[in-house]
Amino acid sequence: MAQAIRVEVAKGVVGQAEIVEHLLIALMARGHVLLEGPPGTAKTFLAQCFAATLGLDFGRIQFTPDLMPGDILGSNLFNFQTSQFTLTHGPIFCDMLLADEINRTPPKTQAALLEAMQERRVTLDGTAHALPAHFTVVATQNPIESQGVYPLPEAQLDRFLFKLLVDYPSADEERRIVARYGENRGAPTPAEVGITAIITPAQLEGATRAVASVKLADSVIDYIVRLVRATRESADLSSGASPRSAVLLAGAARARAALDGRDYVVPDDVKALATAVLRHRLLLSPAAEIEGKQVEALVRQLVEQTEAPR
Repeated sequence: MAQAIRVEVAKGVVGQAEIVEHLLIALMARGHVLLEGPPGTAKTFLAQCFAATLGLDFGRIQFTPDLMPGDILGSNLFNFQTSQFTLTHGPIFCDMLLADEINRTPPKTQAALLEAMQERRVTLDGTAHALPAHFTVVATQNPIESQGVYPLPEAQLDRFLFKLLVDYPSADEERRIVARYGENRGAPTPAEVGITAIITPAQLEGATRAVASVKLADSVIDYIVRLVRATRESADLSSGASPRSAVLLAGAARARAALDGRDYVVPDDVKALATAVLRHRLLLSPAAEIEGKQVEALVRQLVEQTEAPR
């Protein structure tokens, strides 16, 4: 199933195989993803193509400075014909939500996603409304701009399973992109490039159940805990990773093992995902910032220093 998704997404997106792999892992682990990369690197189109292959109800919100929480969640509107309040669902009520340029909206609007991302429900006027079981947020942000943007607070960053860095394509991939889309006018859509839904909801549900059955040995659990706790003990970090990050890392390792055809997790699963899971949760100490150290390098160093089970 995973291979079929990879092939289908490749009909529209050239390259980005590692990003697609992490999206698959996040889907199976029921986690949210933050995509960070310069403009024009197909972040939005990638999310659209990925959702189209799964046949999921796809919603998109273009985050702007004047966006309000009600524009995302919905509200109870008074109907003068019936003299009653009618619930109007916002665009968040979907299977996969693309939060485009999420850091372009003020913090009070960003906070509208907190409950939905953690508990998969929305509370409106004191009433809780459940979101779909596979509700997933794929958010994008541009790391280049510093004007007119609002950095995501740590509480929201911690709710993302992965932060993935979308880089420029290689020279060969860029030639293929220009050859494929150079004559198009306007942005392509998944349907225009021939992407169709190849996975049914029942298949997706069966896949997530299979991931839940993957064995996680006590030694691997201890390894994950030691690795996460090491981030809190490092002198180069003023803030380490939360217990939530350890839980999410374990779930992602299970999903990676299942996608690799195994029913058990190995330490290499944890090592392969540690950077994507931890990079957005760690804050450098002032001394480390002055020395020009990078979070990714520190995570790799902690992975090397933390003894893995044999």
